[in-house]
Amino acid sequence: MTPEGKALSNIVILGFGFMLMFTAFQTCGNIEQTVIKSLNNFTASGYTSMSIIYGVFSASNLVAPSVVAVVGPQLSMFFSGLLYSAYIAMFIQPRVWSFYTASVLVGFGAAVLWTAQGNVLAINSTDTTIGRNSGIFWALLQFSLFFGNLYIYLAWQGHDHISEKDRQTVFISLTVISLIGCFLFFLIRKPDPSEPTPSETSEAPLHTESTDSASVSGPPRRSLCTQALDAFVKACKLSVTKEMMLLCLPIMYTGLELTFYSGVYGTCIGAMTRFGHNAKGLIGISGILIGVGEILGGGVFGILNNNRLGRNPVVLLGLLIHYLAFYLIFLNIAPDAPQAPEEGTDLQAYMTPNVGVALFCSFLLGLGDSCFNTQLLSIIGFLYKEDSAPAFAVFKFIQSIMAAIAFSYSNVLQLPWQLLLLVVTGFMGTLSFFLAEWLVVAKRRDSDYDSI
Repeated sequence: MTPEGKALSNIVILGFGFMLMFTAFQTCGNIEQTVIKSLNNFTASGYTSMSIIYGVFSASNLVAPSVVAVVGPQLSMFFSGLLYSAYIAMFIQPRVWSFYTASVLVGFGAAVLWTAQGNVLAINSTDTTIGRNSGIFWALLQFSLFFGNLYIYLAWQGHDHISEKDRQTVFISLTVISLIGCFLFFLIRKPDPSEPTPSETSEAPLHTESTDSASVSGPPRRSLCTQALDAFVKACKLSVTKEMMLLCLPIMYTGLELTFYSGVYGTCIGAMTRFGHNAKGLIGISGILIGVGEILGGGVFGILNNNRLGRNPVVLLGLLIHYLAFYLIFLNIAPDAPQAPEEGTDLQAYMTPNVGVALFCSFLLGLGDSCFNTQLLSIIGFLYKEDSAPAFAVFKFIQSIMAAIAFSYSNVLQLPWQLLLLVVTGFMGTLSFFLAEWLVVAKRRDSDYDSI
């Protein structure tokens, strides 16, 4: 197989591994608050758990590049995936102490996982393929929303209450799916020593044991402590570059929006029960449509799109799509829906709750999110391909700290105020992304690169 074919194969395997892992985890996140409401004498909150996850995730991004530098991206993704699987398995026999302990562990695992993912994506891409590869990865990843939530819809159709058997069957299945995804990472291959890496950088895509020939022909290997310290220092330096500072605002917006579509909106859909809707089944359909939007966006702006219009039009389109979704949600969903009990809410927004409108908004949330995230993956992978692990650690640090904040206020802040925050941060983030893209183009007019 040619080096280019091997690199593309690695991207596809990476995407399938994440697809299976997040078929389990994103489905878990989408339903966990609803599941918790069905438990007796269980005082924990799904929003609090997610806040802990993203808080630890954010802090752990400070050390994640060091872990990846020492362990290597392949083993980093595998062991991090095991922590995700443990979090999901906890719901088979939930306990408050194990729930919050698993939240802390998966927060650390998430930082290492996504840092390693960015590293593998960048080192298997060139300036001209980073857009395509980001789109392929994103589309495969978001199939997770489709398959997991389709299962939830079929399993819970017609159920107004989630029984213990329903819960255990779902979470045993999700745990097995997550574990399969973990083992797929071992299929990612290291290019032969004689082959140039696709990104033509000095980074090694996978950590392997040093060979005798390498120790003879190459420079002596640095100590593990030195590698870890270098990775940490690089992450700190990258965080204060002009481009990364401009990208902070759009990254912050994706963190808030991630919280909304992955946790809050599913709970809002579940609150429609009192209006005669099969709301538990609708949670699954909502997740499917979010996934369809994500997959469509990743495909159109990655796999099928090779134009030279740049990233800015795609980000602007994403903002407009989100604004339409937010407006319709404001009109259709009750203001107290994020905090409503399992039985639903008696309050009503500005129109009688409409299932079709609610599910259309799910699709719009996914489509708009793919516009932002594919462009951020592309521009960061292009700008920092030689320091991809620290750069993606900074990306996830910013995104996860905002997600942690959003999950914490989701416990108390009513829906209209949450939507207002999204509207303001989305507008500011889009303007900031425009400035970052224009700065990149101005500095590198002679460089040939693809936008997603």
